[in-house]
Amino acid sequence: MLLRLGRSKNTCLLKLWRVTPPCPPMVSTSHISPFPNGATIRMIRIARTRMLSALGPICKLVEDPAKAYNSAFLAVNHRLRESEIDDSLSGTTAITVLISGDTLTVANVGDSRAVAAVVKGDVLVAEDLSHDQTPFRKDEYERVKLCGARVLSIDQVEGIKDPEIQSWEEGNDEGDPPRLWLPDAICPGTAFTRSVGDSVAESVGVIAVPEVLTVKMTPNHRFFVIASDGVFEFLSSQTVVDMVASFKDPRDASSAIAAKSYELWLEQENRTDDITIIIVHIRDLSIAGPEACSETTQTRMQTLAKPMNSTDERSMPSGSSPHRHQETLSEHPLVPQAACVAPQAHPMSLEM
Repeated sequence: MLLRLGRSKNTCLLKLWRVTPPCPPMVSTSHISPFPNGATIRMIRIARTRMLSALGPICKLVEDPAKAYNSAFLAVNHRLRESEIDDSLSGTTAITVLISGDTLTVANVGDSRAVAAVVKGDVLVAEDLSHDQTPFRKDEYERVKLCGARVLSIDQVEGIKDPEIQSWEEGNDEGDPPRLWLPDAICPGTAFTRSVGDSVAESVGVIAVPEVLTVKMTPNHRFFVIASDGVFEFLSSQTVVDMVASFKDPRDASSAIAAKSYELWLEQENRTDDITIIIVHIRDLSIAGPEACSETTQTRMQTLAKPMNSTDERSMPSGSSPHRHQETLSEHPLVPQAACVAPQAHPMSLEM
């Protein structure tokens, strides 16, 4: 799960989970989750731990992912609200990928993105596995307007541009996207329409209900990428897929994408956003489903996860481990916490 916590620039934390034990007769089941760019370390720990516990028994998650994710996201949102954490103007967008045999299930709130690379003919094509939830989307725009949100860019709020203009073209917003505002106040100013936390924004339609997409992988699926909006702000899904495909080693690919994203941010603005990337290469996807179950995993996936925070070089102290109990998501023992630094990061690879 990719969680971008808060609106500030802070250290980021990366985690990778594997389900242990898998539910018979499932093949290996994995849950991939980085946590970049935290408002506070305490919020990271609370969101991480509570999401894991809220997802509950992995068998139920695999049986009905949409229902499980919907309940889990809403539960975490509620628990954050009741905690000592002030989530009035702080929260997290989140994207999570569940791998179960040959099936990918993506649950998303916010503007991080999952993208698959699929061979079509002799071309490697990017296929989005999630859809950014922002006011650029007509359905999301109309939904938050019905909830009372004012949708305006900063220039419109400041009177530089006409606030009556209610049409925006993604990629042509001159770095000033439409944002959500209270009817009678200049806040919260979120550029996304769904998140966990953000209680003030929730009053004008920013909800924690995830959009869930399930995809059956085939041998034509070569890899997938999960990344924060700091990557996709200036790089298209196809560009990211092309960059990954141009490298044999996903570590080199993630370094190149992080560096290019960092460069483009500094060219366009005097700041950078969080830059977090996970690359999962799919290997030997010839047998899938219950009939493929054995003591060894039939589908091997090489996972490369690279977080990068472009403004902060502080290390992330070790936090308490998520609750561990049978048939729930548990922390993978081979993957340590990774502190984010700039402009380089700490890549990790893992055969699953």
